[in-house]
Amino acid sequence: MRADAKKNYSHVLAVARDVIAEQGAGASMRDIARRAEVGLATLLRHFPTREALFEALVCTDLDALTQKADELETSNSPDEALVSWFHEWLAFAQSHTGVVALMAAAHTNPDSALYASCAAVHSASARLLLRGQAEGTARADMNGDDLFGLMAALGWLVDLPSFAPRAGHLSHLITSAVLTNPSSNDAKKAT
Repeated sequence: MRADAKKNYSHVLAVARDVIAEQGAGASMRDIARRAEVGLATLLRHFPTREALFEALVCTDLDALTQKADELETSNSPDEALVSWFHEWLAFAQSHTGVVALMAAAHTNPDSALYASCAAVHSASARLLLRGQAEGTARADMNGDDLFGLMAALGWLVDLPSFAPRAGHLSHLITSAVLTNPSSNDAKKAT
């Protein structure tokens, strides 16, 4: 991709992120193009559908989330890393209404544009769990699929207006169930 095209692509994604945050996943492509100060044809050349645009935004953020897991693996104790991972996941899920449904569908569909990014998040979660299990701070009777399922359930719940205010508490409950001896510091972080 040429440098100017790459700059346009990045700019459109940044503007689209703001518009979608304001208007939701049904935001108008025309409005995004207008606010990005590009023609609709330019926007559609990069993202032929609203879904393609949303997938590009989600993939970028999923990749950043996976990078965060890599940092947590080396910079935190295993139990702190798992608690921090849930906080990162929760922030991601809260900033992307409906993302959990997209991820659940993409997780087992290699043809999905989200598949590789979802697989990376799943793998990162499993690594953090295995590290905790190796140190004896995480339950031994669960695996990466279980952890990913709990994360998906939490993400789905916080999409619901009646549960959104309890997101921190729900995250604390889940991490307390995953960790074998959650410290009081971890409990304070989760609320």
